[in-house]
Amino acid sequence: MEKALSTKKQTRVTILNFSQSTSKSSSNSKQENMENQVDDLIKEKFICPAKFAQEVESLVKTYKFNYIDAIITFCEENKIEMESVGKLISKPLKEKLKCDATQLNFLKKTTRAKLPL
Repeated sequence: MEKALSTKKQTRVTILNFSQSTSKSSSNSKQENMENQVDDLIKEKFICPAKFAQEVESLVKTYKFNYIDAIITFCEENKIEMESVGKLISKPLKEKLKCDATQLNFLKKTTRAKLPL
């Protein structure tokens, strides 16, 4: 009889230990899942320079805009103030903007020779 009681106690302790460990692992996975969802929402809601450049490039290719018009269109569609766009423009995008502005005579032409293509 004593042996049966000790076996019952051991079984109960084992079950309790198992349920505690599974609840901890499930709470950790829930927390990681929520953190991933928050990261995805932040990336979706806020725009970074890489995403901005990608969106502008897609507008240029799709609608055959120049880069200046594409940036203005993107800002109007997404309700972004033009003053805040300067922080989002990456170096390659800045070079393309400079080239467009030079071709449209918004900027003086550089002294570097450029071969006509």
